[in-house]
Amino acid sequence: MANLYEYSTPELVRLLGERFKEYRMRCNLTQKEVAEQSGIGLTTIHKFENGTAGNISLSTFIQLLKVVGRIDAMDNLLPTLPESPYLKRRGDKKAERVRHSNS
Repeated sequence: MANLYEYSTPELVRLLGERFKEYRMRCNLTQKEVAEQSGIGLTTIHKFENGTAGNISLSTFIQLLKVVGRIDAMDNLLPTLPESPYLKRRGDKKAERVRHSNS
């Protein structure tokens, strides 16, 4: 597999579109069926799969994952992390943001 850091964002979107098309076809779904099930326009799905969309919203991508039964893939994308002792504050309160000192 190629180093994904070498790809530009539009190239990664195109790659995701190509992969999504494979999943859609393996689910035996047409683009029209995906559009109906997801509420996403047929043109958007067509452009995404053919690499001409340039960009799609995260919510659109999540809807598409649901249609092809791959919403669980989000756990691989950003798995839940174990608690970090470095992010604990006084009184066992978890830090909610990172602050840098002014020195």
